[in-house]
Amino acid sequence: MNIRPLDGITVVALEHVIAAPFCTRQLADLGARIIKIERPGDGDFARGYDQQVEGLSSHFVWVNRSKESLTLDLKQESALAVLKNLLKTADVFIQNLAPGAAARMGLTPEALHIDNPGLILCAISGYGNDGPYRDKKAYDLLIQSEAGFLSITGTPETPSKAGNSIADIAAGMYAYTNILAALLQRGKTGKGTVIDISMLEALSEWMSFPLYYAYKGANPPSRNGASHATIYPYGPFKAGDGKTVMLGLQNEREWVQFCEIVLENPSLAKDERFDKNFKRNEKRIELLEIINACFSKLTSEQLIARLEKAQIANAHLNDMEGLWKHEQLKARKRWTEVGTPNGDIPALLPPGLNDSYEYRMDPVPSVGQHTNAILKELGLAETEIASMRASGAI
Repeated sequence: MNIRPLDGITVVALEHVIAAPFCTRQLADLGARIIKIERPGDGDFARGYDQQVEGLSSHFVWVNRSKESLTLDLKQESALAVLKNLLKTADVFIQNLAPGAAARMGLTPEALHIDNPGLILCAISGYGNDGPYRDKKAYDLLIQSEAGFLSITGTPETPSKAGNSIADIAAGMYAYTNILAALLQRGKTGKGTVIDISMLEALSEWMSFPLYYAYKGANPPSRNGASHATIYPYGPFKAGDGKTVMLGLQNEREWVQFCEIVLENPSLAKDERFDKNFKRNEKRIELLEIINACFSKLTSEQLIARLEKAQIANAHLNDMEGLWKHEQLKARKRWTEVGTPNGDIPALLPPGLNDSYEYRMDPVPSVGQHTNAILKELGLAETEIASMRASGAI
């Protein structure tokens, strides 16, 4: 029997875009039932971001499989009553509205715990539910800026953002782990908890290495593009065929191996200009000339072969096409398919091979696809549903 860890857990998600949907999709992967509340008509904003996946949004199909879509116009009392009814028996309520928005609808912990004392409430926002930045608008790139991420990412001339929504992902991951912990705690106490997730705090945690590196006013790590800020050689290098190979040295033993086997220049290992990492880091330009003189005579595959022989860490500089075709993902059978309103699409299985259950990989819903079924489940009659539809409440 395929019993998943969160089978029987119901999550009501008043969510949009990435942070909360990324959290709830992972809960769904483990078997939780996710009832996603969307606006009637267009639904989640992220549905309209692009049309890259069979006419559907790349953002949306990534984080919304295995969910049920219920459309509710929460400005209407009948729709708000449906949400409150759902929360009477739900295990988790997650939302990433602006701070205070849920409370204005009466969705406070105090009110919801009257009918459902075991309910776990999780709110995700840019800066948290208090403090001077509480009501400041917060998008992923803005949080990358506030958290100092841009100051250490990019080239010396140009700060650069991450190529994906790293602040949203960080917040979604901490919401996910906090909810799992809250479910464990509820098993011991029988009581629900309130979780306040801040995107700034989530990304600040991930910034702790550069934060400590700049301890007591020390200079922070410099921006070095794809090269390591403090270790050298560690980063991208061009081979003679024009392709880029990533490599990284971690210690002096590897430096000796690099000189002897990769550069075929054993005497360089004893050169006092480069015999310690801090010296190599200070004299990058001089050392790069020596490295380039060797690498320019090798194809990328010849270079990787030498690096492998020397047991020096290395990687291809893949693009998205390279990742789609990655032989390691294929060998480990990491690809499957999920359904969408526009047909099946490939999907990566969640990270982590588990021998006791299979991940849930159900379809991505269309807007409001499950509205009628959920309302009937709550006991609403056909006439009531028709009336709500006529008024635009669903």
